[in-house]
Amino acid sequence: MPNYGVMPDAVDGLLSWDWVDEQMRKARNYWICSVRDDGRPHSVPVWGAWVDGSLYFGTDKNSVKARNIARDNRIVLHLDSGDETVIFEGAVVESKIPESLLKKITERYIEKYDLDPQLEETDDLLLRLIPKKVMAWLERDYPATATYWRFDD
Repeated sequence: MPNYGVMPDAVDGLLSWDWVDEQMRKARNYWICSVRDDGRPHSVPVWGAWVDGSLYFGTDKNSVKARNIARDNRIVLHLDSGDETVIFEGAVVESKIPESLLKKITERYIEKYDLDPQLEETDDLLLRLIPKKVMAWLERDYPATATYWRFDD
Protein backbone atom coordinates (compact mmCIF):
# COMPACT_ATOMS: atom_id res chain seq x y z
CA MET A 1 0.00 0.00 0.00
CA PRO A 2 2.58 2.59 -1.11
CA ASN A 3 0.06 5.45 -1.07
CA TYR A 4 -0.66 4.69 2.58
CA GLY A 5 2.90 4.62 3.88
CA VAL A 6 3.64 0.94 3.22
CA MET A 7 6.19 0.19 0.53
CA PRO A 8 5.92 -2.91 -1.70
CA ASP A 9 8.97 -4.62 -0.20
CA ALA A 10 7.81 -4.14 3.42
CA VAL A 11 6.58 -7.47 4.80
CA ASP A 12 7.20 -7.26 8.54
CA GLY A 13 3.93 -7.03 10.43
CA LEU A 14 1.62 -7.70 7.49
CA LEU A 15 -1.61 -9.49 8.30
CA SER A 16 -2.33 -13.02 7.12
CA TRP A 17 -5.35 -14.14 5.15
CA ASP A 18 -6.16 -16.38 8.13
CA TRP A 19 -6.62 -13.18 10.19
CA VAL A 20 -9.09 -11.80 7.60
CA ASP A 21 -10.85 -15.17 7.46
CA GLU A 22 -11.30 -15.14 11.25
CA GLN A 23 -12.62 -11.55 11.27
CA MET A 24 -15.15 -12.41 8.56
CA ARG A 25 -16.20 -15.61 10.30
CA LYS A 26 -16.84 -13.98 13.67
CA ALA A 27 -18.43 -10.73 12.40
CA ARG A 28 -22.09 -10.30 13.20
CA ASN A 29 -22.76 -7.46 10.75
CA TYR A 30 -21.39 -6.74 7.29
CA TRP A 31 -21.83 -3.26 5.83
CA ILE A 32 -22.80 -3.32 2.14
CA CYS A 33 -22.24 -0.16 0.10
CA SER A 34 -23.88 0.00 -3.32
CA VAL A 35 -24.89 2.82 -5.65
CA ARG A 36 -28.40 4.00 -6.53
CA ASP A 37 -29.36 4.67 -10.14
CA ASP A 38 -28.83 8.42 -9.65
CA GLY A 39 -25.30 7.86 -8.29
CA ARG A 40 -26.06 8.36 -4.60
CA PRO A 41 -24.39 5.82 -2.30
CA HIS A 42 -26.47 3.38 -0.28
CA SER A 43 -24.97 1.70 2.79
CA VAL A 44 -26.72 -0.85 5.02
CA PRO A 45 -25.68 -3.57 7.45
CA VAL A 46 -26.64 -7.14 6.59
CA TRP A 47 -26.40 -10.44 8.35
CA GLY A 48 -24.40 -13.06 6.53
CA ALA A 49 -22.51 -16.31 6.70
CA TRP A 50 -18.80 -16.61 5.94
CA VAL A 51 -18.49 -20.21 4.75
CA ASP A 52 -15.52 -21.83 3.03
CA GLY A 53 -13.92 -18.44 2.32
CA SER A 54 -17.00 -16.77 0.84
CA LEU A 55 -19.63 -14.43 2.24
CA TYR A 56 -23.28 -15.28 1.59
CA PHE A 57 -26.13 -12.96 2.49
CA GLY A 58 -29.76 -12.60 1.58
CA THR A 59 -32.02 -9.75 0.65
CA ASP A 60 -35.54 -9.23 -0.56
CA LYS A 61 -35.66 -8.92 -4.36
CA ASN A 62 -37.37 -5.53 -4.05
CA SER A 63 -34.97 -3.98 -1.51
CA VAL A 64 -32.93 -0.91 -2.43
CA LYS A 65 -29.68 -2.91 -2.28
CA ALA A 66 -31.13 -5.67 -4.50
CA ARG A 67 -32.22 -3.13 -7.09
CA ASN A 68 -28.83 -1.40 -6.92
CA ILE A 69 -26.99 -4.71 -7.28
CA ALA A 70 -29.19 -5.81 -10.19
CA ARG A 71 -28.14 -2.66 -12.04
CA ASP A 72 -24.47 -2.66 -10.95
CA ASN A 73 -23.20 -5.56 -8.85
CA ARG A 74 -20.00 -3.81 -7.74
CA ILE A 75 -19.98 -3.13 -4.00
CA VAL A 76 -17.77 -2.24 -1.08
CA LEU A 77 -18.18 -4.32 2.06
CA HIS A 78 -16.64 -3.58 5.43
CA LEU A 79 -16.90 -4.77 9.00
CA ASP A 80 -17.95 -2.67 11.99
CA SER A 81 -14.51 -2.04 13.46
CA GLY A 82 -12.14 0.71 12.43
CA ASP A 83 -9.59 -0.66 14.90
CA GLU A 84 -9.43 -4.09 13.24
CA THR A 85 -10.25 -3.03 9.71
CA VAL A 86 -11.40 -5.33 6.89
CA ILE A 87 -12.67 -3.85 3.60
CA PHE A 88 -13.66 -5.81 0.50
CA GLU A 89 -14.10 -4.32 -2.96
CA GLY A 90 -15.80 -6.65 -5.38
CA ALA A 91 -19.05 -7.82 -6.86
CA VAL A 92 -21.98 -9.82 -5.64
CA VAL A 93 -23.74 -12.48 -7.67
CA GLU A 94 -26.90 -14.45 -7.13
CA SER A 95 -25.91 -17.92 -5.96
CA LYS A 96 -27.34 -21.24 -6.98
CA ILE A 97 -25.66 -23.49 -4.47
CA PRO A 98 -25.63 -27.21 -3.80
CA GLU A 99 -27.62 -28.65 -0.90
CA SER A 100 -24.45 -29.41 1.12
CA LEU A 101 -23.34 -25.76 1.02
CA LEU A 102 -26.87 -24.54 1.75
CA LYS A 103 -26.80 -26.70 4.87
CA LYS A 104 -23.49 -25.11 6.01
CA ILE A 105 -24.85 -21.60 5.43
CA THR A 106 -28.02 -22.41 7.37
CA GLU A 107 -25.98 -23.88 10.25
CA ARG A 108 -23.83 -20.74 10.36
CA TYR A 109 -26.92 -18.47 10.50
CA ILE A 110 -28.36 -20.53 13.35
CA GLU A 111 -25.03 -20.45 15.21
CA LYS A 112 -24.59 -16.67 14.80
CA TYR A 113 -28.13 -15.32 14.91
CA ASP A 114 -30.17 -18.11 16.52
CA LEU A 115 -32.31 -18.00 13.38
CA ASP A 116 -33.06 -20.47 10.61
CA PRO A 117 -33.11 -18.37 7.43
CA GLN A 118 -35.16 -21.06 5.60
CA LEU A 119 -33.08 -20.40 2.50
CA GLU A 120 -34.57 -23.27 0.54
CA GLU A 121 -38.13 -21.93 1.06
CA THR A 122 -37.80 -18.23 0.27
CA ASP A 123 -38.09 -15.95 -2.73
CA ASP A 124 -35.28 -13.77 -1.39
CA LEU A 125 -32.01 -13.51 -3.25
CA LEU A 126 -29.02 -15.39 -1.85
CA LEU A 127 -25.95 -13.41 -2.86
CA ARG A 128 -22.24 -14.29 -2.76
CA LEU A 129 -19.39 -11.79 -2.60
CA ILE A 130 -16.67 -12.15 -5.26
CA PRO A 131 -13.69 -10.13 -4.01
CA LYS A 132 -11.46 -8.06 -6.31
CA LYS A 133 -9.43 -6.34 -3.59
CA VAL A 134 -9.29 -6.75 0.18
CA MET A 135 -7.64 -4.28 2.54
CA ALA A 136 -6.98 -4.93 6.22
CA TRP A 137 -5.05 -3.33 9.06
CA LEU A 138 -4.85 -2.88 12.79
CA GLU A 139 -5.30 0.76 13.74
CA ARG A 140 -2.89 0.47 16.69
CA ASP A 141 -0.07 -0.65 14.35
CA TYR A 142 -0.93 1.33 11.23
CA PRO A 143 0.69 1.47 8.71
CA ALA A 144 2.91 -1.50 9.62
CA THR A 145 -0.04 -3.94 9.42
CA ALA A 146 -1.68 -2.39 6.35
CA THR A 147 -2.11 -5.33 3.98
CA TYR A 148 -4.05 -5.85 0.81
CA TRP A 149 -4.84 -8.68 -1.56
CA ARG A 150 -5.87 -8.55 -5.21
CA PHE A 151 -7.90 -11.29 -6.84
CA ASP A 152 -8.03 -12.22 -10.52
CA ASP A 153 -11.17 -11.65 -12.53
